[in-house]
Amino acid sequence: MSPHRNLAHIVTALVFLSGAAGPKPAVAQTAADYSSAFTGPLTEVPPVHRLSQPRKVYVPAYSAIRLASGRTKLNLAMTLSIHNLSEERRLIILQTDYFDTSGKLLQRYVPEPIAVGPLGTVEAFVPVEDTRGGTGANFVVEWDAEEAIPEPLVEAVMIGLEGTHSYSFVSRGKAMITPSR
Repeated sequence: MSPHRNLAHIVTALVFLSGAAGPKPAVAQTAADYSSAFTGPLTEVPPVHRLSQPRKVYVPAYSAIRLASGRTKLNLAMTLSIHNLSEERRLIILQTDYFDTSGKLLQRYVPEPIAVGPLGTVEAFVPVEDTRGGTGANFVVEWDAEEAIPEPLVEAVMIGLEGTHSYSFVSRGKAMITPSR
């Protein structure tokens, strides 16, 4: 059986198992879509005055990578996942912004704070057709909590196909801490 036919069988099985009614065109999410953009265990957001100290995480995320001699680009789909590592407390996502290679803000995914339950995960998706980010795209996630919690695990998963080859990799976020002098 050819690789294309195997891939077709796998995709068909995944669509069937996911309960999808049929293929839907992939589109970039807008700020108005944030409740669907961030899927997962959302809970009630506490009053802002009860929050402790906002922190930020930088996440490299590539909407394209260069292949071979560098003349060919492979466009990638991206999933940003934000994992609450606390077993008892909510994680408050204050802001999630998507930037291109030059640092230009492309999209603000969270127009108002959302809360993620204990051990919950939320995610946002950037389809392969959305190449605005380029080879140096990134997300900045601003978060907080009512009390001390472990730093969330924030990752971007990138996936792309070129002919019969598939590429996937994960990029972990890094806390944006400015050292004091």
